[in-house]
Amino acid sequence: MNREIDLRSQRKDEHVRHALNQNIDGIDSDFNHVHFVHHSIPSFNMEEVDLSTRIGPLEISQPLYINAMTGGSEWTRTINGKLAEVANATGVPMAVGSMHVALKHPELADSFTIVRSRNPNGLIFANVGADVSLEGAERAIEMIDADALQIHINAPQELIMPEGDRNFNIWRSNIENIVQHVKVPVIVKEVGFGMSRETLQILKDIGVKYADVSGRGGTNFASIENTRRENKDMDYLKNWGLSTAISLLEAESFVDDMSILASGGVRTPLDAMKCLALGAKAVGMSRTMLEKVEYNGVESAIEYIHQFRRQMDKISVMINAKSMEEITRSSIVFSPEILSWQKQRSLHTRGSH
Repeated sequence: MNREIDLRSQRKDEHVRHALNQNIDGIDSDFNHVHFVHHSIPSFNMEEVDLSTRIGPLEISQPLYINAMTGGSEWTRTINGKLAEVANATGVPMAVGSMHVALKHPELADSFTIVRSRNPNGLIFANVGADVSLEGAERAIEMIDADALQIHINAPQELIMPEGDRNFNIWRSNIENIVQHVKVPVIVKEVGFGMSRETLQILKDIGVKYADVSGRGGTNFASIENTRRENKDMDYLKNWGLSTAISLLEAESFVDDMSILASGGVRTPLDAMKCLALGAKAVGMSRTMLEKVEYNGVESAIEYIHQFRRQMDKISVMINAKSMEEITRSSIVFSPEILSWQKQRSLHTRGSH
């Protein structure tokens, strides 16, 4: 293995290691500032709950997906294989991590293709950065026979990363070109810094129909990349970005024109249900699933998703909402912190109704 490949694989392993070791307890995801109104007398039985959903043409039996994490080394090949087995057993879609390393070094492709071999009939999302060419995006889709393509946007991560990119002026035109020409849904995805109304307007203007707002509260790439800096001198950016809850409020005026997905800091079924109430079509988890397969094994991770989904059904009964449409109409109340953000940003007031 040449030195460049070795360094890229080493960086992939470092990202996973830092993600597993990261303490995210002190990062506020804002889900605790969003409150459901309890309904004491439900009008249906739990078995009637139907949380099936769609991401454009893709039908999903449950509003959960395993979000992008990794690939590009032998260790991450093993991780992706385990995650694919979980996705295959549970029926949830799965996204792979950034595939740039495999596009540049085809000998590393098996750390991604293992996902399709372990989950031959499942929904799988390819993943590239906003700087990739149309040809590169098409190769990534073909490599794993992907059902959708994630384009990740990660400017803060690149800027803090010692060896990161510093050129961003082609991102918009690149994304637009890919959206216009590939044959699968294109999901533009943040990596944990959230999306503002202004960002979503840009995406809408260039034809993007699917966006994963991926807010602050989960894996923190600002902190991960700062740890990799020699002087670790950018720690002050550890709370940079918008939380997932805030990002969903910023996205509210776009839900009729775009499919909004949510990830970032989702730790419990209640967090996931709050995302759905705030307009998300589906909810992604990454770090939690990484921990489950690495520390507890595939079978434990499979059972975790089954339990997670059953508990979402129970919460559906407690808020008297048995479908995705009814969940978006459920009664919710915000803490003052959320209301202040809404007021200062002149967002639509979403609360008890």
